[in-house]
Amino acid sequence: MTPIYLDNAATSFPKPPEVAEAVYDFMKNIGTNINRGGYRNAYRAENTVFETRERLCALFHGPDPRNLIFSSGVTASLNLVLKGFLKEGDHVLVSSLEHNAVMRPLMQLRSQGISFTRIPTDSMGQMKLSLLEGLLRDNTRALVCTHASNVSGLIHPAALLGNFCRRHKLLFVLDCAQTAGSVPIDMEKMQIDALCFTGHKSLLGPQGIGGVLLRDGLGEELSPLISGGTGSRSDSEEMPDFLPDRLEAGTMNLPGIYGLSAALSFLERTGIENIAGREAALTERLLERLREIPELRILGRPDAPSSSPKREDSAHDALEAAPQAPAYCPVLSLQAPGLPLSELAFRLDERFHISSRVGLHCAPSAHRAFGSFPEGSLRLSIGYFNTEEEIDRTADALRELILELSRNSSV
Repeated sequence: MTPIYLDNAATSFPKPPEVAEAVYDFMKNIGTNINRGGYRNAYRAENTVFETRERLCALFHGPDPRNLIFSSGVTASLNLVLKGFLKEGDHVLVSSLEHNAVMRPLMQLRSQGISFTRIPTDSMGQMKLSLLEGLLRDNTRALVCTHASNVSGLIHPAALLGNFCRRHKLLFVLDCAQTAGSVPIDMEKMQIDALCFTGHKSLLGPQGIGGVLLRDGLGEELSPLISGGTGSRSDSEEMPDFLPDRLEAGTMNLPGIYGLSAALSFLERTGIENIAGREAALTERLLERLREIPELRILGRPDAPSSSPKREDSAHDALEAAPQAPAYCPVLSLQAPGLPLSELAFRLDERFHISSRVGLHCAPSAHRAFGSFPEGSLRLSIGYFNTEEEIDRTADALRELILELSRNSSV
């Protein structure tokens, strides 16, 4: 039986073949560092790193490749921005669906006199945007938001929030862990100040590489999270005052950058819109099948399809703009009241070779919003390389196992 991988929200798999080939090529044939060697392979590596910055900047419509700071992933990027920007006495607005990559840094910063307020949601996880103005304080300095929930897949209205932040002079930090690579993102139109991303999910790159794209001028405002060698201005014991060096201390993950560069080639060749369309169609196919199983509750999704589904919002001048149909990324989280989710996930893997994810998904805040805390959910997250046959096999397996577990629980 061919395995089915449905844990793409954690990390995408499989990768395009050229990703592993690029990592291997670097390790076997290049193997150098950058900014520290005056020889051919060092120059080749430097060119690849800069070209990768340029391509990511183009993908996200960023202002300048020098504003692209590489990191180990979105968690490191969020820590860099939050801890580098916020000061004692500052207040932050944050969505109620955040991953611990946002909430744990904010909880840590509370000991430094920084406070935050969660933006309320309705039962489907959608922000109550009409309440935003009332949550502002004189010391509110930032709004931090996940672009898409890793629990329900709901995509927040980034352009709307960016417009709100610009009008109120707030830093707009967007966590694009679930959307970078599968949802079109325009940093300029959405008025994003700090776009945090990871390379190993929808960007289809290797683990351990990610970054943050900053608006012009923000990088100079941030205090470096890590200080050390950069290969530049080595006569000074102070960090350089220019980007990206100011925020990139230490040896970079060059195998990861080479792999990410290869993944970008696949994305550019395939097209983000084509990837988004395929994943949306597969998700809708699975959703239709799952709605036929009465024992299942699907978190944050309507019981029936909504009209005019959209992948993103357009910019609005006011929060009171006409409501739009909610948009989603390819994530479905399930509950089966009265049935053990861990047992369901175990049997999916053991008998049907289907990889899923069960638990709180590092997002207890989101599960509280959906009323699924502390049990969590069984999450199925679809990727570009899944097939219709795999979707149908998964739906059939779930129906069979839920019927089986229901019979056992009634004995």
